[in-house]
Amino acid sequence: MRRILLALLLVPLLAHAEPRETDWLELMPREDQLALEAMPEISHETPESAGTFGQQGGLKQQKSDLPAVMYSSKTVAHLNGKTVRLGGYPVPLESDAEGRSTLFFLVPYPGACIHVPPPPPNQIVLVRYPQGILLEDIYAPLWVEGPLQVETVSNDLADAAYALKASSVRVVEEADL
Repeated sequence: MRRILLALLLVPLLAHAEPRETDWLELMPREDQLALEAMPEISHETPESAGTFGQQGGLKQQKSDLPAVMYSSKTVAHLNGKTVRLGGYPVPLESDAEGRSTLFFLVPYPGACIHVPPPPPNQIVLVRYPQGILLEDIYAPLWVEGPLQVETVSNDLADAAYALKASSVRVVEEADL
């Protein structure tokens, strides 16, 4: 009887616990993970790295000779609707009147909007955060929490295979590491 009472008392506490951290590779089906592991080294030498910006920038894939996994929009169905905690870097898209980012892409590594190749669509998450967050440094990593949706999003900047309506967004702090 004590165990039942203790379990009933813990249920509200567990309901408010932070979601488990989701690794970016969990957003890829296993066959994409294996293809990524088998992929040859990719050069990051681009006009952007040389200081010239003759090509269109952004997160969209520019080269057509990359392995198919670098264009993959394949998703993991059981993640649809699951509340996740995902760490990543913002690529701002929209902000409110106070300058807080309310819509941004979250990507697994910093500077993804200027590096080639950018992440594949199943490694880009569109984050909707109506409260907004002031992004003082886009190279500062963020924790984003909320329900993840399998949703294809395409604009001039990127193609994403997931979207998330964030319940919480905050900068990663030293104590988190």
